[in-house]
Amino acid sequence: MAGLNVSIAFFFLVVGVAQALRRLSKRLLSPGAYGCLARELTGSLQLCMSCLELRMLLEIGPWGGGFGPDVVLTLLFLLVAVHGASFDGASANPTVSLQEFLLLESNLAATAAKLLAQATGMGTGWAVTKLYWSWELTHFHLIQNLIASECSSSIHTSLHHAAFVEGTCSFLFHLVLLKLCRSHPIYQVPALAVTVTFLTYTAGPFTGAFFNPALATVATFRCSGNSFWDYVQVYWLGPLAGMLAALLLYQGNIPRLFQKNLLYSQRSKYKIPKARVVTHVEDNEPRRKRKGQKSNSEPHA
Repeated sequence: MAGLNVSIAFFFLVVGVAQALRRLSKRLLSPGAYGCLARELTGSLQLCMSCLELRMLLEIGPWGGGFGPDVVLTLLFLLVAVHGASFDGASANPTVSLQEFLLLESNLAATAAKLLAQATGMGTGWAVTKLYWSWELTHFHLIQNLIASECSSSIHTSLHHAAFVEGTCSFLFHLVLLKLCRSHPIYQVPALAVTVTFLTYTAGPFTGAFFNPALATVATFRCSGNSFWDYVQVYWLGPLAGMLAALLLYQGNIPRLFQKNLLYSQRSKYKIPKARVVTHVEDNEPRRKRKGQKSNSEPHA
């Protein structure tokens, strides 16, 4: 269990360094630059390093460390909860940033800056984690270095089924995210952690359950077994389609593209007071009758 303890210490170190970077960038940068660049870069760096180490434990732990997937899933839940509490509003996920753009919550320049920061953070996280593995602090890292050059694809099913799995995971994740976007963090963080853990447990054997294009790119695109276009279909187009489907189902439309609600009819808030109209008409009828009676009662010449 010494190797597992080293990995847990690594997780704590990554979160601590990321928090220090956030505080430093808040002091040095403007709020706009921090929100679009530094916050997303730091969150992506934290997410990438944690997920790569956790993925290594998932692949090597059962036969190299003697612990089962339940340990890794518990660590995953705790890490997602810690990430949600410490990310300071960052998504570290391109589909979430595109969702904000489609919801008119972010403009094109800010969205492009976020995507660039996420790619930079993921690439930096991959390079730093590779350097950390090269130190071979545990036998897990030694084995990881031996098999790194011969890694295989995370797609263990047909291409269409893999794209459907990643799209479904993204659909459910974004649906929960949209539902909880205005909830208090005390409810939002554990709910998202449970969702991510459940999706990883269910879909992990088929595709690795990334439903994050940037994370999937650094984790599996370099591995043999599938072509670049296969990876694009599964890990880019699949999550993007799932996000669009969740947004369309939740909103009824995509605000950036069109205003009309395509799924749900919008009823008017103002109703015609029919009862008052009827009463008004009924009240006028006796008056007309009275006028008619008066005109009839006049003597004829």
